[in-house]
Amino acid sequence: MKVVCVGHSTFDTTLPVKEYPTENIKYRLDHHIECGGGPASNGAYLLAKWGMDTTIASVIGDDYYGDQIIESFKKVEADITYLEKMPNHMTTSSYIIANMSNGSRTILSSKDESVRKLSKSLCIPADVILIDGEHPESAHELLDSNPRALSVLDAGRLNDDTKALGKKVTYLVCSKDFAEEFAEEKIDIGNLESLTNIYNKLKEYFETNIVITLEAAGSYTEINGVGQIIPSISVKALDSTGAGDIFHGAFTYFIANGYSLYDTIKFSSITSAISVTRIGSRYSIPLLDEVINYDTAI
Repeated sequence: MKVVCVGHSTFDTTLPVKEYPTENIKYRLDHHIECGGGPASNGAYLLAKWGMDTTIASVIGDDYYGDQIIESFKKVEADITYLEKMPNHMTTSSYIIANMSNGSRTILSSKDESVRKLSKSLCIPADVILIDGEHPESAHELLDSNPRALSVLDAGRLNDDTKALGKKVTYLVCSKDFAEEFAEEKIDIGNLESLTNIYNKLKEYFETNIVITLEAAGSYTEINGVGQIIPSISVKALDSTGAGDIFHGAFTYFIANGYSLYDTIKFSSITSAISVTRIGSRYSIPLLDEVINYDTAI
């Protein structure tokens, strides 16, 4: 199967700290982690690492960060034909404070103006598509050229572009924030009726398969007409950077390879949970065998 991922690429610098910094104090760290990042970009990296024929379509700058992103994709043998170095464009860079005491992360990003369309046409063959809403015109072009492809939208942020793309994909896998903003209603994880109501609003509008990710609480979806929470696994989190991106990449892998929706979410949750026990989004992606053989009662 040919997989094409369209979306945002960043270069991440992660600073692991024992506790959240206090203002106006100098800290000295014994190490930091540098690697590529970005939702569909991290998903593409996982898919290539797990052995799928993967193309990344994204915009980077003609700079040091862009070069590092290219080299990282070469290491997993991803197709970088559509990883476009754009003159006068600055690669998005993110500085991540990873609080090792509780696994939270604070992200400071420097992002150039968004690019809606790549210079190269994405009227290319694809069996599987993963998009995150970045470069929306190119994403539409790819989806329209491959109406029979299995497609996944990593819907992290609600805007007109993600709403339009969400109507074209096979699976809309959205964040809790996306679902709440769309439904104009807060999710009460302890109240299944609340989740069902928000899910139905999404289903009615997008008319496709919906999965709502609930971070540590797992994911909510409908299987055989019954709404249910598919739980995640309990781990000691060190760095949650990229965990959502990794979930979406794993979701794309498992659903494309014929797993049931339940098992797809189960194994994607395991993948994401393993990742938060490690530092740095790309470095935290487990091997496929680690996920499949994970000893869990989920």
